[in-house]
Amino acid sequence: MINRELLRPESIVVIGGSNNVHKPGGAIVRNIINGGFDGTLRIVNPKEDEVQGIKVFHDVKELPPTELAILVIPAKMCPDTVETLAAEKDTKAFIIISAGFGEETKEGAVLERRILDTCERYGAALIGPNCIGLLTRHHHSVFTKPIPHLNPHGVDFISGSGATAVFILESAVIKGLQFNSVWSIGNGKQIGIEDVLQYMDEHYTPGEDSPVKLLYIENIANPDKLLFHASSLIRKGCRIAAIKAGSSESGSRAATSHTGAIASSDSAVEALFRKAGIVRCFSREELTTVGCIFSLTPNPSPIGEGSDYTPKQNLYTPLSNRRGAGGEALRIAIVTHAGGPGVMLTDALSKGGIQVPKLEGPVADELKSKLFPGSSVANPIDILATGTPEHLGLAIDYCEQKFDNIDAIMVIFGTPGLVTLYEAYDMLHKKILECRKPIFPILPSLHTAGPEVEEFLKKGHVNFSDEVTLATALTQIMQTPPPASPEIELFGVDVPKIRDIISLTPSPSPKGEGSGYLEPNTVRKLLDCAGIPMVPEMVSTKKEELIEFAQKVGYPVVAKVVGPVHKSDVGGVALNIRTAEHLALEFDRMMQIPQATAVMVQKMIGGTELFIGAKYEERFGHVVLCGLGGIFVEVLKDVKSGLAPLSYNEAYSMIRSLRAYKIIKGTRGQKGINEQRYAEIIVRLSTLLRFAREIKEIDINPLLADEHQVIAVDARIRIEKD
Repeated sequence: MINRELLRPESIVVIGGSNNVHKPGGAIVRNIINGGFDGTLRIVNPKEDEVQGIKVFHDVKELPPTELAILVIPAKMCPDTVETLAAEKDTKAFIIISAGFGEETKEGAVLERRILDTCERYGAALIGPNCIGLLTRHHHSVFTKPIPHLNPHGVDFISGSGATAVFILESAVIKGLQFNSVWSIGNGKQIGIEDVLQYMDEHYTPGEDSPVKLLYIENIANPDKLLFHASSLIRKGCRIAAIKAGSSESGSRAATSHTGAIASSDSAVEALFRKAGIVRCFSREELTTVGCIFSLTPNPSPIGEGSDYTPKQNLYTPLSNRRGAGGEALRIAIVTHAGGPGVMLTDALSKGGIQVPKLEGPVADELKSKLFPGSSVANPIDILATGTPEHLGLAIDYCEQKFDNIDAIMVIFGTPGLVTLYEAYDMLHKKILECRKPIFPILPSLHTAGPEVEEFLKKGHVNFSDEVTLATALTQIMQTPPPASPEIELFGVDVPKIRDIISLTPSPSPKGEGSGYLEPNTVRKLLDCAGIPMVPEMVSTKKEELIEFAQKVGYPVVAKVVGPVHKSDVGGVALNIRTAEHLALEFDRMMQIPQATAVMVQKMIGGTELFIGAKYEERFGHVVLCGLGGIFVEVLKDVKSGLAPLSYNEAYSMIRSLRAYKIIKGTRGQKGINEQRYAEIIVRLSTLLRFAREIKEIDINPLLADEHQVIAVDARIRIEKD
């Protein structure tokens, strides 16, 4: 629970506060004092009479009632101290800095449990234990540095790791990113990242609360809760970016299907973030860069102190759906006085699908005539190393007022030693205040122009010192879809019949253990209930039946062994069979393959090979994967993931985010596939899975697709039944 006493206490006591500011107890007292806490600050220390100018209590029993307690004492002393404060001093909020709890030993977990029980019994909030504290505009209850500049429109930062939070703050402060609050949840015994998001969601007031949330997550304890409140905040106008650590493929279970080999806990995280609309980051530099981008536009309050501020254009709401949706990509103008960084930035933006349109015609010629000879205006606009602050302002004005094919401006301006940077950065400051198009400052000279950059940041701006990192972060933002609709697409899916098939299907394991792969006929029935078409086929142990079926559907046909999981690996697939004699020979050969139980014959059709699969991840549900299919799906691993159930918008976003999307769309004179039908099958499969939790893995590989139809050729389903 999060309460007023935690966020806006009228009194704070530091248990273990000291005069040694090089230790947590002294540093936290210093930070609270320097932070301007306007309530009553008390200290408990049995060995001191005065700490940093404040009279000290020697025992918690001597304290008057105090709303918030911060504990910086050994772990074994914490449970009794919390009990005394909650029961006798009416303390309703605790921040426990101390380590040595459940993160280390079983004995520590017992201590942690006692503290939690006490807090629950007395209705008190608990942050930690094992954290760096809580930093808000009301009290700086952290023992670490740096302390970033705080204002109501800065970002809210929530971290599952105290040390990592410090490193992220270091990265942010250098960029000029400002904060509203910093939450270090530590072990998160009572209040985890999901709980903080829930509080921010339920108490969010547009225009008053910070619209940007940055997260560092080590464990997603409640995926549904994270999904619900992150989606809700984003729909209210917030933006959220997050790092999820510890999601490598090495942590995935061994699996027997293509999907099992590809899917991992990382796939589940990717799917959850995509569904929620969270921008996923992979480093602290990327996270803080995304935070800076979010702080630029739209901005609900003036940047700096000027009163001539005008709201920026909103880049993200209208453009977040542009990629692959038939609309234009984001269009950037680059203004630079150094050619190389401009070229690198152009390359990085283009790689991410962001346009750097060519600037030409009378307006471009007019701008060029006002710059020094040798300047280029084609985009990047290179005003040369000798370009003046006036030239910089002129180039920005043309991008703002006269080039209609520009959405935002990126300015690269360091020091080649030829201009007074204070004047150049004053010009940049002025244009940021004046222009409605967002301006991204890229000021790379942090060493040679440190004071000038610092002065620029003091005016409330941010700085992207590396142009490629900026382009990468902006690409990640533009490729993140908005939150998915919570509605389940039921049209054309026979849910009652799906449940009947699952419940009436006997154990697929010969030992009756309740898990294993379903028979092909049962797989076909389930896909038919979901409206997923399959190529005509027959499974039999009788050669004559299969020859009769082949004659009925017409040659050529395909023969596949039934039994082994990976048919191709054991020579269990024969293509382009055109005669009964050929089919008879393949039947005899395949029935000799170890573990063969039957042979399947299918009508042979052509088309682009696609793949759809899903895997059940504990706590997350089914993670659905899509991509190009065939035998190389595990090698190429060009797949995108989504969390079932999926909407049509989610399915289209997954398809269009594939590296191979150009193949799906059609390239080099070849027709594309029926993308609408592919998306429909993805959605239908996700709905099937929503009502069949017993399915733990499913492979549909390949589906064969052309401009007219998408048909499943091979499918395997593994279930687990209680």
